Amino acid sequence: MAHRVMNNVRLAAVAAISLALAGCAVANGARPLAFAPGVTPQTETAPAESDAILDALNGGILPRDAAGKLSRTEQLRALEAEYQALEKTPLGQKVAWSSPVGGASGEVTAGTPYQVGQQNCRQYTHVAVVGGSPVTGQGAACRNPDGSWTPLG
Repeated sequence: MAHRVMNNVRLAAVAAISLALAGCAVANGARPLAFAPGVTPQTETAPAESDAILDALNGGILPRDAAGKLSRTEQLRALEAEYQALEKTPLGQKVAWSSPVGGASGEVTAGTPYQVGQQNCRQYTHVAVVGGSPVTGQGAACRNPDGSWTPLG
């Protein structure tokens, strides 16, 4: 019986330490934000929901004249890359996209998450090649309760 009690005490201690360490994770002196479980537009949601999530990005952050040269498929790939970068990608990692037909491509990098009021937000950069020319878009977006992201400004 004493052996069983000691095992239970050890398990409780390990659980308590694990919870304490998880709550105290610190990066660069600031507690990182925890985002809600991610939603992958192509696989985990119905098409109408994916469109709504991508539509909330309001065309993304690439300059309008460059984005207008992309096909609908390329625009969706670019927006999905922005969404993935904002939603799931750690600081410094890139989400790449490319068009097998049109030759357009790009990479999206999101910055450190931060809060504005009760919303989780991130700055991000989208570097792309459209029509053979490099273009860059920079901005910030905040996460909505439905899992979508809305660009600021």
